[in-house]
Amino acid sequence: MTRFEDDREQPEDASSVSEYLNHVLAECGEDTSGEISEDIPAPGATDPALHALALVTADGSEYGAGDDEHYFTIQSISKPFVYALALDDSGLERVHESVGTEPSGEAFNELSLEGGTGRPLNPMINAGAIVTHQLVNPQPTDSKNNGQHTTSQSPDVQTRTARIVEGLSAFAGRDLKVDHELAEDEYSKDYRNLAIAHMLKTHDVLATEPEEAVRGYTDQCCVLVTVRDLARMAATLANNGVHPETGERVVSEGAARRTLSVMATCGMYDGSGRWLARIGIPAKSGISGGIIGVLPGQVGLASFAPRLDDEGNSIQGVEMFARLCADLGLHLMASERRDVAQWLKDLSDDSAEAEIPTGG
Repeated sequence: MTRFEDDREQPEDASSVSEYLNHVLAECGEDTSGEISEDIPAPGATDPALHALALVTADGSEYGAGDDEHYFTIQSISKPFVYALALDDSGLERVHESVGTEPSGEAFNELSLEGGTGRPLNPMINAGAIVTHQLVNPQPTDSKNNGQHTTSQSPDVQTRTARIVEGLSAFAGRDLKVDHELAEDEYSKDYRNLAIAHMLKTHDVLATEPEEAVRGYTDQCCVLVTVRDLARMAATLANNGVHPETGERVVSEGAARRTLSVMATCGMYDGSGRWLARIGIPAKSGISGGIIGVLPGQVGLASFAPRLDDEGNSIQGVEMFARLCADLGLHLMASERRDVAQWLKDLSDDSAEAEIPTGG
């Protein structure tokens, strides 16, 4: 059961596309290793057997399989989208002065900063994401997307949260919501991020008080999404910042391009190099079990499976992406790549001849 009902009409998937996606889910679901994160609350008990896949092409075709209507918190997958919003709100120069673009080679919640500058190494680790959150310009608190506030939210936290939720909603193409009950629970024991924020404040990287910065960042991470939402959001980055279904420009082309560049080198934490070599597309993971991937100009992909490896990445999700990218020829370094949108359309057309992959 979901916390919020999705009022968006879901398209019917062609049986052949569903057959392929369900085949990938079934094979990757055989790996039951890993553990569900105990660091975050979840909307209801998380079933470790849940898993889902979704694809949205740059021209708006949408496909999903598995538990693709299950809600979970977006967590760190919010980071690239908020980074893109900050680039447009504050400008490249100011953002770059505050947050670097180099891989950290460390855990996502490490207490470390770039030598010489004192800034976080990149916006995909927690230190960088807390700073990036503060670079998004606030908006009035009566935004319909922000929902009910809690007593621990200051007016500044409320206004910035409203802007961020509005931006994430534009990426998804529908109104998203913060689960404030979960956010309050997560914030009450978020000592690590508070330590990071105090470190940032000591180095004059953070303008606001550490408690306010972490409170707002926690709300950002507790936006509820489905895997279909994430695929639409990823497809918006793939489509140069324009939502492929609504036609709305969510972020500038420059912000989308820079975000994808940072995702490619930093999005999978200290496993980013292995990811890029093996799978070969910009990606971002979250400890609730989601992963997004983007093939620029073609498709946004998303997976969900809650069991994680030691680096905080979904074990089944990584294998789903490895399979999809191998089958569909998505690797950015490949000399030839399949036209994914056309292939999916051919699979959807009973009269067309299109091979259904059965292995990587």
